[in-house]
Amino acid sequence: MPDTSAPRLAGRGRRRDGSMNGKPRTGWTLALASVGAFMTSMDVVVVATALPTLRTHLGASLSDLEWTVNAYNLAFAALMLTGAALGDRFGRRRMYVAGLAVFTAASIACALSTAVGPLIGARIVEGIGAAVVLPLTLTLISEAFPLEKRGAAIGIWGGVTGLGVAAGPLLGGAIIQGISWQWIFWINVPVGAVAIVLCMLFLRESRGPRPQLDLVGLPLIALGLLALVWAPVRAPAAGWGSGEVIGALIVGAGLILAFLAWERRARFPMMPLAYFRRRGFATAGGVAFFLSFALIGSLFMIAQLFQTGLGYSPLAAGLRILVWTAMPMLVAPIAGLVSDRIGNRPFMAGGLLLMGIGLGWLGLAAKPGVGYTSLIIPLIVSGIGISCVFPTLANAAVGSVPVNDSGVAAGANNTVRETGGLFGVAILAAVFAHYGGYASAAVFVHGFKYAELVAAAAALVGVVPAILSPSKARARDSDPGDPAPRPLPQEAGAAG
Repeated sequence: MPDTSAPRLAGRGRRRDGSMNGKPRTGWTLALASVGAFMTSMDVVVVATALPTLRTHLGASLSDLEWTVNAYNLAFAALMLTGAALGDRFGRRRMYVAGLAVFTAASIACALSTAVGPLIGARIVEGIGAAVVLPLTLTLISEAFPLEKRGAAIGIWGGVTGLGVAAGPLLGGAIIQGISWQWIFWINVPVGAVAIVLCMLFLRESRGPRPQLDLVGLPLIALGLLALVWAPVRAPAAGWGSGEVIGALIVGAGLILAFLAWERRARFPMMPLAYFRRRGFATAGGVAFFLSFALIGSLFMIAQLFQTGLGYSPLAAGLRILVWTAMPMLVAPIAGLVSDRIGNRPFMAGGLLLMGIGLGWLGLAAKPGVGYTSLIIPLIVSGIGISCVFPTLANAAVGSVPVNDSGVAAGANNTVRETGGLFGVAILAAVFAHYGGYASAAVFVHGFKYAELVAAAAALVGVVPAILSPSKARARDSDPGDPAPRPLPQEAGAAG
């Protein structure tokens, strides 16, 4: 047998673009990237299951409950592009490990919180860690797998993400009922610690094509998104016509416009604007927004429906929600695999259509005294629809740009997605507050009905950009007819 030690050692040298030579360990890369996606996705769902408990144990109001979800999503959305840019600049493995460390430490702070205020503050820090972790999961996978196998790999990633969504309500319900709500955060600690060690051992270091941080663009996009999402979060309490809400919308819009103007002239832009002229990238953003609007907003309401509206215990509620949340774990890997053959568009459009039908059916079926059996089929239909969109949306976003920019694509798409979730929670909570409340189970169910009908409408609107997305051939070619982004100076240097 020939001695392969020398080539393997040589493969650890650094290229001129900052990446590491040698074949990536695809199995370990997929597994460890999926762990990060699992943790960050589960943390939204597991907290949603705890909302009724937090309302009673900590005396939390409806606004407080919104913030326990939206504080995490707010930091997530505002800093997602920063996470991708940090990976390009300082190393994707290094920043992935750093993000996991921040997320794990913030989970400890959440578990130690004794009031709503400190819990919300710790959730913000948790969201900062997640904003680094999640876009880099897709970057690591996209770099490790060739194009023809990427859809299947992202499908598995979507399935593991779905497992986090599926396990969240059940695990959260069991922990809350069997131990205490604090343990929904303690469970992140051993998983995060082990993942950090394994990442240091088995992931290959690489860098993106941007050797410098966009120090002007970073605060503009972060503060702009913060202001824009502040408005719908505060609107139920302050009023949509208040100076605070209107001012936040104006400031946010101004900062986003300033960010776009800066990115057109920046030497190392964190988001190449030419990508938005690519049909695959732009339509994926539209799909992401409306998917998350309907999904996260519905999750906020459904988790409370089973406990507050129907009177189930946390564990019993988690078991019953499983018919909805388990679908991505079962269907997403298949959707990712088949999409490699027939394209992403049928799954994104068909999935959002099923999601809208299921959520609308759920809203119409929700009546005082409704039995669980009447809700099973709507939940399954909606869950299958979500499962079809999860992996194909991610594949469409990262597949529409060069591999070196997959982190930027993932960060931009996830920023839009998390922003949709923020608007979903805020607007559905406002609709719920207008038509219902917590005075009785019947009053709660009445408000839930109208909130879910709004969520269904958002999912159906998302069908439009899904239908406008590229066909299979154009998606694989990254829309060759569309304007290409301008070359970056370091790419030209590396080619030479």
